[in-house]
Amino acid sequence: MESPFYQLSAKTPKGDKIPMADFKGKAVLIVNTATKCGLAPQFDGLEALYQKYKDQGLVVLGFPCDQFAGQEPETNETVEQACRLNHGVTFPLTEKCDVNGPNTQPVFKYLKKELGGILGDSIKWNFTKFLINKEGRPYKRYAPVAKPESIEKDILKLI
Repeated sequence: MESPFYQLSAKTPKGDKIPMADFKGKAVLIVNTATKCGLAPQFDGLEALYQKYKDQGLVVLGFPCDQFAGQEPETNETVEQACRLNHGVTFPLTEKCDVNGPNTQPVFKYLKKELGGILGDSIKWNFTKFLINKEGRPYKRYAPVAKPESIEKDILKLI
């Protein structure tokens, strides 16, 4: 049976649809991001992973979120530019979205159900990461403080 992950989608900051089915056969690292977060230097590590493994089947997908201390002040119109200018980000970003509450983006609703956190399913802070295998199955959840380079060994298992 096909993974429910592939039935989900997100939107680009410009409003175009990003079907998760486009990532069949690839490992996907999903991260809720914020440009003004103290963890924002992780953008650099995420971009490094993306550059190193994108040709081997890794997709990094950033979901900008402003639910934690107002740390994503950028708009859909400016978030991509801010990430590129400040961190050299070339991996795809979605429109700003909620990762908790009644308007939770469906990808995060699914991932939280599949891979709950230590203190319940909710996302506790920016840069929570989810790794999905090539079959669209959630593989592992990582805390916000987990540096992208610490995930590399798991990525290598999946690509």
